[in-house]
Amino acid sequence: MASVLITGASRGIGRATAIKLASSGWTVYAGVRSETDGAELASAAGANLTPLVLDVTDAGHLAALPEKLGGHLDAVVNNAGYALDGPVETIALDDLRRQYEVNVIGHVGVTQAVLPLLRASKGRVVFVSSLSGRLSTPLTGAYNSSKYAIEALADALRVELRRWKLPVVLVEPGPVATDMWGGALEQHEATLAALSPAHRELYGETFEKARKTLRFMQKQAVPVDKVSTAITKALTAKRPKARYQVDVGSKVQLIATGLTPTRMLDSILGRAMGTN
Repeated sequence: MASVLITGASRGIGRATAIKLASSGWTVYAGVRSETDGAELASAAGANLTPLVLDVTDAGHLAALPEKLGGHLDAVVNNAGYALDGPVETIALDDLRRQYEVNVIGHVGVTQAVLPLLRASKGRVVFVSSLSGRLSTPLTGAYNSSKYAIEALADALRVELRRWKLPVVLVEPGPVATDMWGGALEQHEATLAALSPAHRELYGETFEKARKTLRFMQKQAVPVDKVSTAITKALTAKRPKARYQVDVGSKVQLIATGLTPTRMLDSILGRAMGTN
């Protein structure tokens, strides 16, 4: 059976993908945040899944990966991550560093740790990016920038690994019906409440417009199974594409914004988010 390491498997996209692949006969190593999360996931996924407590920012955890994987691996799905929101002006630098440590450096660290195994097995690397890695919007600049970084790193890695015929694939979902998107409004309100009075005055209208946008996006969120299906395609296609978008709406949005001049796009976003 082919084997795969999936990071960030405690919830959302990672959890759904781990269960889907395990039920399809893959040997799944699921990176989780705690032994409790691992036990619950193993119960749901069955005998083909082995949970691993894995903090992608912990050098010791990364160094131990090859041994924990039994010296063999056919694929890695770099999925661990979270979304930091708020105006760029107000983001604490330590919070920004943490966003990059998890969403960017952690992905690179995991990939570096398992690449010798993947080279031996002629495997492949999948990064779960986002539509937010192609389109940047007000109040999500930190998260956008982390996903933009993954896009750039994956593009470079894909060419670097060509001589060994190791595919590198990006999966780019838009809004997904997971707990991260489900709790987006609560996080939005918490971020607003944490601002200084001066910054609440400056950005209040933008937060109000963003609140309406978030409600709309929650209604448009696609089922998580659509994302796990795209990841499965990225893992199993004989000649995988460099990028997989998950839904028609995301594809249309990418085309439309690509055809829109930057000045015009800025104006459209400004009107939508109250920054004009």
